[in-house]
Amino acid sequence: MEILWVLIAALMIGYAVNLIVSRRRAGIQQVTPGHPDAADPADYGFVRQEQLDIRMPGPDQDLLDVLDLVQRTQDYRAAAQLLQGTEAEGERRWQRVQAFAGAASLELQQRPGGVSDTPGGQWLRVWRAEAPKDAGGAAVHAEFLVQQAWRTATPGTDEFRIIMEEARAACGDAALLAPGDPVPYIVELSVARGLGYSQQEFDQLWLKILDRAPAHMGAHLAALHYWCEKWHGSRQTAYAFAEAAAARAPKGSLLAAMPLFAVFEHLPEVNLVRGFYQSEVVTKAVHGALFAVHAARPDDPMLAHVRHLLVFFLVRGERWAEAMTQLVHVDGHVGALPWILDPDPAADYAIYRALAVAGYEANGGSPATLLR
Repeated sequence: MEILWVLIAALMIGYAVNLIVSRRRAGIQQVTPGHPDAADPADYGFVRQEQLDIRMPGPDQDLLDVLDLVQRTQDYRAAAQLLQGTEAEGERRWQRVQAFAGAASLELQQRPGGVSDTPGGQWLRVWRAEAPKDAGGAAVHAEFLVQQAWRTATPGTDEFRIIMEEARAACGDAALLAPGDPVPYIVELSVARGLGYSQQEFDQLWLKILDRAPAHMGAHLAALHYWCEKWHGSRQTAYAFAEAAAARAPKGSLLAAMPLFAVFEHLPEVNLVRGFYQSEVVTKAVHGALFAVHAARPDDPMLAHVRHLLVFFLVRGERWAEAMTQLVHVDGHVGALPWILDPDPAADYAIYRALAVAGYEANGGSPATLLR
């Protein structure tokens, strides 16, 4: 019952205080762990918190197998082969490039190296040295530098700018090796945000992506960050960008969920008003995302990203049954917004999951009634 202890602690801070107060007759009541009425996520077959995979938003067994092999043997060749067989214009290639770069970055963070210790991520250095013309390796290296900048330096400092300038050059090298691949330009979107490209520079970069992959969801999410109020745009600009993307989304595209991501990027830092998450702007964005999820291909690599964000908003809006439906599809993997913004993504996700289960059962739900 460790999760319930975490839940009770979390309910004592922030917005969650409101959720333990009785609502009508079917409200959520705070109970002690072990109480017969205590909701237990394990009853629904959900994965234990300590077993949640924080590396990616959803399953990609081929990637997991290759990551394990590369990190165990420190041989990059399996990674190179996987990327060579991954469609250049699709979302999956972008996600795999991010995963390999993230693995190398975390390895380096854990093993920075020393007199007698080989630094982590050595396989990526060897990859670039032995196969300098490999487009996949060049893209992973560019993304690795971007992640290193955000992980190890403070935006605006000389150190941050130096790493980002190196990443910018690496993006150019990767683009030359694969002219039709949008990934190097998508990586550069983060560079544009970090270095503060002018809007004209950004627009030129964005057009290169649209020429190669106009409906790329990952690219749109990266571009949205640039247009946000906290970076180089405004709330209105970001909303307009997201709504325009949703309006021109092809049939079955998850771009229809973009307004929900725009809303998330502009949430007030402190919001104890439950009604905000039931407001018209949030409700409209949630419905757009739900529509996108229902219309999307089951194997769309970005589907899990949208489902995870829906869990956040549906729980905040006390739409318990709908939140449970999304949890059934994503449980087990938590490498997505909003969980990755927390120092302990698995714990943050587990709190929301426990809230969803408690709310679902408080309103008459049970494992037997949950549609899967």
